[in-house]
Amino acid sequence: MYDLHRLRLLRELKHRGTLAAVAAALSYSPSSVSQQLSQLEAEAGVPLLEPVGRRVRLTEQAEILVAHTEAVLERLERAEADIAASLTSLTGTVRVAAFQTAALALIPTALTLLRAAHPGLRPHVTQLEPEAALPALLARDFDLVVAEEYPGSPAGGTAGPRNDVLEREELCVDQLRLALPEPGPADPYGEAAAADAGGPRGTLRALAGGRPWAMEPEGTAARPWAMAVCRAAGFEPDVRFESSDLLLHLRLVEQGHAVAFLPDLVWHAGPPTVALRPLPPGQHARTLFTVVRSGRGRHPAVAALRRALRQA
Repeated sequence: MYDLHRLRLLRELKHRGTLAAVAAALSYSPSSVSQQLSQLEAEAGVPLLEPVGRRVRLTEQAEILVAHTEAVLERLERAEADIAASLTSLTGTVRVAAFQTAALALIPTALTLLRAAHPGLRPHVTQLEPEAALPALLARDFDLVVAEEYPGSPAGGTAGPRNDVLEREELCVDQLRLALPEPGPADPYGEAAAADAGGPRGTLRALAGGRPWAMEPEGTAARPWAMAVCRAAGFEPDVRFESSDLLLHLRLVEQGHAVAFLPDLVWHAGPPTVALRPLPPGQHARTLFTVVRSGRGRHPAVAALRRALRQA
């Protein structure tokens, strides 16, 4: 019979990529991880790793073992959920990752609701973009991830969550709008109101004449969506500012340095401080959703967190 601990190390290697990353995540030495995997190879009777330059990759037989390990771990998570459901109160730690605007607008209220309903539960929150949070969820660094999906682009960036190992539950729809400096000295590129002719696409086309843009970086879910919206309106945006920090985008717009696409969640704490214009139909909203590993959604702590997020 295969050793489950060693199988988990092999699974960690698949998701984290290097022996050093596995060792760092699990507080082992790389040599200890390597030794455990060598013992697993002896148990299996076939090579599980093959060198590729300075790294290693899993063999076909190792991939088979990992697939079965995923099934075993999912079953164990269901068992953990059933044990927790049999108790009269929720305790322990629930780990959540959320991107910036969700972390600012939803997480504090959700934590307040969670504390009132389950004071023995210990939430641990990390602000992390979905592109990094979803792989970390698969690696079991988190119990739940708050992610986003833009029109025409896959969830979480370049690849959406795998349906066979992850469970998604929609949270809300967040409107996206074109943000412009308020008319006046802060808008050196012309009155914002002048960009209103021709409807939403006409507004965007009017911005092609030299206005700088603030956008999220390449590799994020928002960037290809934003570029597609501009190109559909007939122009190539002059992207001079790149950051995943939407509050920086807001400051740049407020002071007339850029225009940007901003979601309504940015205004969770007060009224808008810039001029906002609608986007074309079909391109005007993103979907926020929560993701957990298969079987984890039944855990009472995860269910309570999802309930608090929906209320928030």
